[in-house]
Amino acid sequence: MPNFCAAPNCTRKSTQSDLAFFRFPRDPERCRIWVENCRRADLEAKTADQLNKHYRLCAKHFDPAMVCKTSPYRTVLKDTAIPTIFDLTSHLRNPHTRHRKRIKELTEEDIKKIKERRLASSIEQLNSKKDAAVEDNTSTNDDEPQLSTEEKAFREYLRSLFEVLVMLAKQSIPLVTDGAFEAECMSNNIQALLDFRMNAGDEALRKRFEATAVNSEYLSAAQQSQLLDVCENTVREEMLMEVRESRFFSLVTGDLVEFANEKHLPLFLRFVNQQNVLREEFLDFLQFDGDESTLVERLEAQLTDRWGLSMEDCRGQAHKATGTSTTKMKAVAVLLMDKYPLALHMPCSHMALNIHLANSLPFPNVQVIMETLRRIGAFFSIPFAQDELEKAVSTHYQKNEEKAAALKQACGSGWTEQHNVFDVLLDTLEPLLLCMDNVRDNDDAKFADAAIEDAYSIAETLADFEIIVTIVILKNVLTFTRAFGRNLQGETLDVFFAANSLTAVLHSLNEVNDNIDVYHEFWYEEAVSVANVMGIPVKVPRLFLRKQRAADVGEIQAEAYFKEYVTVPVIHGIMQEVEDMFSETNLKALKCLSLVPAVMGQMKFNTTEENYADVYRNDLPNPDTLPAELHCWRIKWKHRGKEVRLPTTIHETLQLPDVKFFPNVNSFLKVLSTLPVLKLLDNKSATASERLQAYLDSVSPKQWNKSLAMLNINTHVKHDLDVMVDKYCRLYPEDDPEAEAESEEVAEEDVAK
Repeated sequence: MPNFCAAPNCTRKSTQSDLAFFRFPRDPERCRIWVENCRRADLEAKTADQLNKHYRLCAKHFDPAMVCKTSPYRTVLKDTAIPTIFDLTSHLRNPHTRHRKRIKELTEEDIKKIKERRLASSIEQLNSKKDAAVEDNTSTNDDEPQLSTEEKAFREYLRSLFEVLVMLAKQSIPLVTDGAFEAECMSNNIQALLDFRMNAGDEALRKRFEATAVNSEYLSAAQQSQLLDVCENTVREEMLMEVRESRFFSLVTGDLVEFANEKHLPLFLRFVNQQNVLREEFLDFLQFDGDESTLVERLEAQLTDRWGLSMEDCRGQAHKATGTSTTKMKAVAVLLMDKYPLALHMPCSHMALNIHLANSLPFPNVQVIMETLRRIGAFFSIPFAQDELEKAVSTHYQKNEEKAAALKQACGSGWTEQHNVFDVLLDTLEPLLLCMDNVRDNDDAKFADAAIEDAYSIAETLADFEIIVTIVILKNVLTFTRAFGRNLQGETLDVFFAANSLTAVLHSLNEVNDNIDVYHEFWYEEAVSVANVMGIPVKVPRLFLRKQRAADVGEIQAEAYFKEYVTVPVIHGIMQEVEDMFSETNLKALKCLSLVPAVMGQMKFNTTEENYADVYRNDLPNPDTLPAELHCWRIKWKHRGKEVRLPTTIHETLQLPDVKFFPNVNSFLKVLSTLPVLKLLDNKSATASERLQAYLDSVSPKQWNKSLAMLNINTHVKHDLDVMVDKYCRLYPEDDPEAEAESEEVAEEDVAK
């Protein structure tokens, strides 16, 4: 039976509207006010129970602030809700219409009584609010510890110190200056900033240091370290709270960074926050010494004991290692997966797959090339270097302007980190050497001595036949993985199709391996041709010849040497790394991306996520209902309206308001989103790894500081100075003025005795 609204001039009923309808209250006083506001004279004689049973008001007659939606299916009123929105005049425009709900005409006496009652009610509410505020203040004052004048001054002093440290971190200012000036003046940047603040009127600092000798240090190295630790831990805890709330995360490590002659591993965590946004945050540096088992134990202790996370919730790992650390990090990944099988080892979305594959090869000639590429990338970031390269390209290809233009475009910013880096390197090898020669000549005196030394070293490395052969072989072998790698760094649909194309990639690599003699012959001829054009002698490396003569073994031909020691190891290494990175479990996880509606649509809604869902079965809230839920999920998008666009990414899908009605799908997507192979959302702000690199580039290596680096990278995280002050006072109570006073009293008593 439908409910009708009892308000005058309101014709709404429950069968025609999604509006909520509310019963009259049972409380006689509130019910009387409802009737009075309705101006229904015929309801005044009825009891509160009768009105509650037979009469309703729709939500349109209440202030929206009084209406609460506790769930998609339940709407309730606040306990103090009173209807105030009524149409009491529209019936006057049509006086001949019969009105079943007649409006009561108010006399002056009625109006006077209503005003008096409303005034009394307002005064009563105001007094109750004041009483509540007084009670709150009293209870707050009772809870808060009473601080002495000395303690308050000490806290203000600490707050000023933390402000200075946060400012240093944000601006990438090192703790101490670099150079002779520091040694002569015995000064540092903290000292200078504290002086500046005191001169600018910071009373807390002035009172603290006004009696201090001019040439003495305000803060010792130990105090600075304590303050930085508190700063760092406070900011880290803000991020860890979000990680714990989201539960699932992936571990990403960066390239090694050296502090005080000790190597450290940057640690990043990927997770989906409470707003369903994918985040990757930098948390800390981990000491890198010891063997693989020691490093795994240290990593587990960091995440579980210090950060309060569970490695059982780790759903992915990626290690952006280079050089000699590559082999060690691969062993770490294997050990972690042995203990935590769902911590899937995958490539990192920050690095092109071909770069990752080349970095993973433990052969000296390959590692020399990768290190040279990093040096080339750094070299062309200095002023005038890029202009010099473009001049060299124009000079070398002056008869082929189209080729010159294409190469200039290919050698733009960041080309040493692209998927086709070895193709571009081979095409620009001659102009690159010409550029380095011009820098070494330095006719215009534009380059510093350090740049000239780098140019000489890079040119000497590239002008070697072994390096040229290795570049040619890497270029040709990695051609088979280039499109696959591009798709992995693309949109969700591209990643899904990449996972399904891996079989074809492995088939191509196997075909090369089976016919290695034919392929090597072609590749060797290409390398010889490049070397002849550049005037580089074709020869076996000197080190190998020396060892061969020492072993009294017959000489080996160059082509046979490079086949055995370069081509075969490279092809085998690439095949093994691809198989390791994209194991059956990894592919199952990536094929679950068909949950994204756009991927479903591309597959004509003929997807089979159930076949791969067992990977994350234990992560789902209701795994038994998953098949039925997936069926409903497909039907929802298959029979959508024409104007409804299919979401193309996991992020878009998670932002949908009705995804919460599919709890298994929702959880599934959140876990998939943390996989390190998937790219972060496109935004204008730099990623955490880019911010780390920016800090390292802007500060001299001698002045790198772990705590300042962590704070600089995470300037977007909330910096609560009061929390820092409280934490410092708890951790170091001996610095508190009261503690100092007590210790002095005890000392005096001991002397007196």
